[in-house]
Amino acid sequence: MAKDSNGKDRELKKRIANDNYMSCAVLECYASFRNIIRFLVQGHREKKVIDDIFSEVDRHIEAGDLLTEYQMSALPSLYDHFVKLIKYLLENKQTDRDQVVLIFQDMLEVVTRDIMMEDHTSSFVDSIHGGSGHEGMTPLDQQYQLFASAGAINFPVQETEAWKEKIKRLDLLLTVKESAMDVPSNLEARRRISFFSNSLFMDMPVAPKVRNMLSFSVLTPYNTEEVLFSLRELEVQNEDGVSILFYLQKIFPDEWSNFLERVKCSNEEELRETDELEEKLRLWASYRGQTLTRTVRGMMYYRRALELQAFLDMAKDEDLMQGYKAVELNMEDQFKGERSLWAQCQAVADMKFTYVVSCQQYGIDKRSGNPRAQDTLRLMTTYPSLRVAFIDEVEEPSKDGPKKINQKVYYSSLVKAALPKSSNSSEPEQNLDQVIYRIKLPGPAILGEGKPENQNHAIIFTRGEGLQTIDMNQDNYMEEALKMRNLLQEFLKKHDGVRYPTILGLREHIFTGSVSSLAWFMSNQETSFVTIGQRLLADPLKVRFHYGHPDVFDRLFHLTRGGVSKASKTINLSEDIFAGFNSTLREGNVTHHEYIQVGKGRDVGLNQISQFEAKIANGNGEQTLSRDIYRLGHRFDFFRMLSCYFTTVGSYFSTLITVLTVYVFLYGRLYLVLSGLEEGLNKQPGIRDNKPLQVALASQSFVQIGFLMALPMLMEIGLERGFRTALNPHYYGRTLLHGGAKYRPTGRGFVVFHAKFAENYRLYSRSHFVKGLELMILLIVYQIFGQSYRGSVAYVLITISMWFMVGTWLFAPFLFNPSGFEWQKIVDDWTDWNKWIKQPRWYWCTPRKKLGILVGAGTRSSSSFWKAGYRCRDIISFKIFYLSIWTCLSLDHHEAYEKFSGIRHIMAGYLFNIVCYEVAFYLLLVHMLSLYAFFPLFQIAQACKPLVHHAGFWASVRTLARGYEIVMGLLLFTPVAFLAWFPFVSEFQTRMLFNQAFSRGLQISRILGGQRKDRSSRNKD
Repeated sequence: MAKDSNGKDRELKKRIANDNYMSCAVLECYASFRNIIRFLVQGHREKKVIDDIFSEVDRHIEAGDLLTEYQMSALPSLYDHFVKLIKYLLENKQTDRDQVVLIFQDMLEVVTRDIMMEDHTSSFVDSIHGGSGHEGMTPLDQQYQLFASAGAINFPVQETEAWKEKIKRLDLLLTVKESAMDVPSNLEARRRISFFSNSLFMDMPVAPKVRNMLSFSVLTPYNTEEVLFSLRELEVQNEDGVSILFYLQKIFPDEWSNFLERVKCSNEEELRETDELEEKLRLWASYRGQTLTRTVRGMMYYRRALELQAFLDMAKDEDLMQGYKAVELNMEDQFKGERSLWAQCQAVADMKFTYVVSCQQYGIDKRSGNPRAQDTLRLMTTYPSLRVAFIDEVEEPSKDGPKKINQKVYYSSLVKAALPKSSNSSEPEQNLDQVIYRIKLPGPAILGEGKPENQNHAIIFTRGEGLQTIDMNQDNYMEEALKMRNLLQEFLKKHDGVRYPTILGLREHIFTGSVSSLAWFMSNQETSFVTIGQRLLADPLKVRFHYGHPDVFDRLFHLTRGGVSKASKTINLSEDIFAGFNSTLREGNVTHHEYIQVGKGRDVGLNQISQFEAKIANGNGEQTLSRDIYRLGHRFDFFRMLSCYFTTVGSYFSTLITVLTVYVFLYGRLYLVLSGLEEGLNKQPGIRDNKPLQVALASQSFVQIGFLMALPMLMEIGLERGFRTALNPHYYGRTLLHGGAKYRPTGRGFVVFHAKFAENYRLYSRSHFVKGLELMILLIVYQIFGQSYRGSVAYVLITISMWFMVGTWLFAPFLFNPSGFEWQKIVDDWTDWNKWIKQPRWYWCTPRKKLGILVGAGTRSSSSFWKAGYRCRDIISFKIFYLSIWTCLSLDHHEAYEKFSGIRHIMAGYLFNIVCYEVAFYLLLVHMLSLYAFFPLFQIAQACKPLVHHAGFWASVRTLARGYEIVMGLLLFTPVAFLAWFPFVSEFQTRMLFNQAFSRGLQISRILGGQRKDRSSRNKD
């Protein structure tokens, strides 16, 4: 830039001043250059030369004639020499001293000969050559060589953390070009930097000093999830030969290469040489999974951020010049008896931040020797300020009564790591915990779902004005932790002009949506909800509750008003939203802020997503029956009441009504076809020539098939609008009718494996497959009986959306199953299906004992699958259903048309039939199964099991039930097996499922194909 400025200082200053960042970078580079040169040069004569040169340059800078007096065309040569010097300083080797001397001499030559004029150098040229200024008058062997003597330059340098940081930063400022748009190359690093830089321009309160900020605590409930991956867990291979470590290496190839470079290893085998390297490998893998170690590391960034900010608040100028890391490592003040600046920063951070992990099973794991306890203790040792709360069960002798009987006593305990008193202690280091508080409980604490009680018993150990309840599959980032001071200031503002906020809502970033298209769909859905959705709910609708765990509670407000977690079993399945209900009912104010975010791990497989949606649907069903929704509906004004309804339970209820409407429509049309009314109506000229009706149907059909114009979004629509349409009403309706909602762990592992056909069948049979088959049979029968007088175009226009829904209900689990159309997988699935369906001891249990139980993927026996199959009340539904069918079939088509020739009679008969079906559907709700209609014997036999068993027909009924499942399985398995014959179908599915991975150039085929490399030698003990 200086070379191309045509010798005009004003033009150069203007170009630099136009960009404030460029101006700061130029000033920092020159100041660092001068500081480094003066630090390295130690010789007396060399120092005099360097000082004279810098004084001359500074004088011309102040006078504004730098470009006119000096030749800037040689500046790139000086730049190249200085960059080489920086590279040598980074390596800092004694063997490079001669090269450093040559670089100093070359730089001096460039400055004095090429950049400065001869008249500018006359003042110090004598000191350079040790003569009178004429180089030829002094013999060459007697000339003094600058920088060549032993003490002329300080190299190698005695490195400090501040020096390393300064050199690295200067190297980046000098070497990073404006055209380097792909720096950093890691996509996650780019995303984090982009969000952080954009958030700085958002509206946020001014941050106070750390000592004046509001204090806060973070609480994480933990039960039995992974704390830290063990080497065995990293090495164990699934049925495809893929281990967790192999998966992570292929999904994060750049991060794996960086890790090997950091630990100075060239391959994976070298990591097994020492225990320290193995520990680093375990941590690297755990930081990329949904583990407690990742969560604890992320939350402890809060403390590191507060320490850094406290250092900036309290540090003096000389401390700032040394840098934060240098102060952290400098412990000399402590040995002198003074309280070091670093100790003061730690004390301030401890006063403002507390982190408690509520490990429910820690006491039991410690006594049983479970590795989870040792991993948790290792976390407390790594982070000394971490506190662990747990429920301790102790057997103590009873003090009441003459006999001393041991009884269980429950304590809520808080522990920390028992660190050695001094680092110089000669005693061997022992990893032990130390009890801080121990509170006796009146009885067992876990009475409900477990997670709410896990939070409630540990909340007493938290401190401060704010409380953040973080789930154990979340993460945090250092740059986001720096904005926590700003966020807590929101508690001091009246956002609505009346009340202070009681819950500060935050956005979440889903970090599990980078590879699989399913995970990407889920991530996009969650992202839209935590940004646009919650922003709208908070303002202007004013119906935002507590949806995400990153939300920050007003701790004192909620502690005095019932806590943050309602723990009643079943009814408080979604405990987080009830905290928002409670806050709103008690005149609290919930806001939403998007300038800070917290990471969140979501489900990445279809089965996990389905279980998560089932949990949410069950929770909404329980919310519908709760008194909280009732009270909110009575106390809200009209507009907030409607907003609350349609953003909570109303969404699921509307979806339920939509699915029921499809059944009503199809059964109504089936009634018109079987009774002959539709044929008679179509023959009437007023209906047959109704052009406006045809135009309306055609327009509707074009709207319904409009998704074909956006083929890339076809799969997302099929998943979000098709498959989930059946899932939510199924579990929502079951909860409304039967109750029995319960917490369902959805899994937090890595899902790129193939789910068996039997597993998919057990999970989706009652909620999707049976309904899909029923709708398909209704559509086929409707077409067969009406094709003689109705065109196929009209049929397609009316039913295309229903066919699309049927297709998603029946085949979405196989379409979104990795390797779902690979022939070898199909053969294995068929073998596994036969093994499951032919299991002995096929029996049913009494249905009254199993009301509301979800038949999930965890069910392993075919007999267990039938335990929750039917309901006694469904028999009444089928009586009404058969009565309607008998009424339709008992009428002759022409006789029916004559009896219902009048429009009034037609509508009356149609409405009567709809009412009958509505009653039946309400009683069935979710078990409206077409094939069950042909096998009512199953339901009757199950309801009357004692009588059927006594009559000796139970074995026959059980055989028929087995045959029913075999027929359903064949109907589903046949088209999947047929498509598996064509290799391009499997290729298309792989590309669709892992489009994100292909876009990033990842080797997803290596993961799906399996790891062929033999690792048996590594697994030897």
